[in-house]
Amino acid sequence: MELMNLTVKELLQLLASATDELRTRNIVRTNNNPLGDYTEWLVARAFRLELQTNSKAGYDGVRKAGIDDELRVQIKGRRVTPGDKTWQLSAIRNYASNDFDVLVAVIFDERFDIIEAFWIPHAVIGDHASYRAHVNAHILSLRSSIMTDSRVESVKDILVRFHQ
Repeated sequence: MELMNLTVKELLQLLASATDELRTRNIVRTNNNPLGDYTEWLVARAFRLELQTNSKAGYDGVRKAGIDDELRVQIKGRRVTPGDKTWQLSAIRNYASNDFDVLVAVIFDERFDIIEAFWIPHAVIGDHASYRAHVNAHILSLRSSIMTDSRVESVKDILVRFHQ
């Protein structure tokens, strides 16, 4: 199938069909841009997390660490393209409420290959993110300062093994 020969409506229908199939395979959970749902699915699979409901504020997955202990993980995905090369993650809401223990950030290229992925403890975000009142959230860009922080771990190799 030549995509350039499809009408705009046909392209949108193809996108809808692809999203429906991803939902059937239990990879995406919403009708939103599939990147967020796919990233959550990928990270949950790689780190054996139990995904939370979409309405759960503050974190996306949980890993039981003991009988009364759990690790709460927020998951962010970013797709960079030639027209938008920034590694800025979506808004981190209510950072001060300490709703999560670690953030896993995955950066994809335009073809959905993983460029990099990081395991970032909650405290590290406070050292590198900036609060923006107009969105009432902390904004984190993955720059060299955070990527070289000794508390941050690259988990790209782990995620690549689960990336289909």
